[in-house]
Amino acid sequence: MTDKSVVLIGMMGAGKSAVGRCLQRRTKLALLDVDDIIASKFGASIGEIFSKYGEQAFREAETQALRGLTTTEQTIIVTGGGIVLRKENVDFLKRLGVLVWLDGKEATLFERASQARTRPLLQGENPREAFAQMVHARLPLYAKVAHIRVDTSVLTDDEVAVAILSKLRRIGTIRE
Repeated sequence: MTDKSVVLIGMMGAGKSAVGRCLQRRTKLALLDVDDIIASKFGASIGEIFSKYGEQAFREAETQALRGLTTTEQTIIVTGGGIVLRKENVDFLKRLGVLVWLDGKEATLFERASQARTRPLLQGENPREAFAQMVHARLPLYAKVAHIRVDTSVLTDDEVAVAILSKLRRIGTIRE
């Protein structure tokens, strides 16, 4: 195996956390979830952080969490959907590894994301409109920075993991 980590990016609802766990089971690599790191630092859920400190404080904590990542071995890194909003985050993630964009149909992603009812950016008056605005702002960023794209719309989490591993093998990032 090479030392490049596998970095999952994409909109909320794309299945990054669940697919990360599937990849971990299949590869036995360590798994780091940036949102979990932030929540642990604050001793609060992501929703509570947004509510108490605001999105800007969360984004700063996200960048600090990335700066604190010291992976010397190949790792699976799960990121939050907005991590691509800061260029310094993207630059850091690209140094860490291969950016895998979990994409999907907007309606499917919104349906999945809104089921959780814990998404702070979907708590306003019109969550569908807020989601559409996020998609509009973020999709070009994902498309620009991703090394690999996998559409998760009609695949199970395990099928997405298999597709990712197949693509990673083709580019020599993961070997059996």
